[in-house]
Amino acid sequence: MELRHLRYFIAVAEEGSLTLAAEKRLHTAQPSLSRQIRDLEYEVGVQLMSRSVHGIELTAAGKAFLDHARLALAQADAAKEAARRAAQPAKPTFALGILTGKEIDWLPEAMRILHDELSNIEVTVSSQNSPDLADGLMRGRLDAAFMRPEERADDLVYRRVITEPFVVIIPSGHRLTVHDAVDLREIVGETFIIPSKTAPTSRVVIENYLKRSGLDITPDHEVDNITHAVSVIASTGAVALLPFYPNNLLPSSVVSRPLKGEAPTIDLVIGYHKANTSPTLKLLLSRADELIARVSKKR
Repeated sequence: MELRHLRYFIAVAEEGSLTLAAEKRLHTAQPSLSRQIRDLEYEVGVQLMSRSVHGIELTAAGKAFLDHARLALAQADAAKEAARRAAQPAKPTFALGILTGKEIDWLPEAMRILHDELSNIEVTVSSQNSPDLADGLMRGRLDAAFMRPEERADDLVYRRVITEPFVVIIPSGHRLTVHDAVDLREIVGETFIIPSKTAPTSRVVIENYLKRSGLDITPDHEVDNITHAVSVIASTGAVALLPFYPNNLLPSSVVSRPLKGEAPTIDLVIGYHKANTSPTLKLLLSRADELIARVSKKR
């Protein structure tokens, strides 16, 4: 019994016709296909198909044989694929992480640089909160990440890519949209949201800024990322202080305004483990200035 016999049998069973299977699936002559099916039945020792003017029907033996024939072909195909993969050298891989909400700015340019220089590399991408990215770098699950500098991660090294000012994000119909810049005193009494502990670096910057202001601004809600923040702002009419996010990347339901005076800032960095010797990581760091220029040009 050969694999081609199994393929012929499956084609006839699925088409319900020797003629259709021969012409549509197998591109062979119908008499030749009939002979192959007879040879298969002789080899198995039982009749697998019943033939009539209405077409082909499987016998009880044929139905039992069909499942095993499909499994045998699937295993044969898997064996071929495994052999081909084993014969080819494995592609080098690079695991890149990116802070949720920063993908649209930084990911396309980073991928362009990596693929321009290393066309045979397989890059995996994960979008997470900054503390999770730091954990991935510490555990070796990630090679590099666009993230916030995190505390309690002594083995990580940071290469700053941009310093972002905090801005006010408000619903598009809010009274403060008439201002070109918003004085912090204007948001006293507003429903105010703050990043949750999933974004500890941003949260600390905001808390310190509010404390220095001496104003009575107490958070009403916590949000985990920019998507969550936009949803809460649009649905509740709330106000938030968040790292700079261009208006052209925000949905029409919300807008951003700069803060009057000296706004707090936060760094976005490329983080990596100090023991990581990946050549791809070195390439990404060596092209960091070009990457920054490309993204800045788009803003």
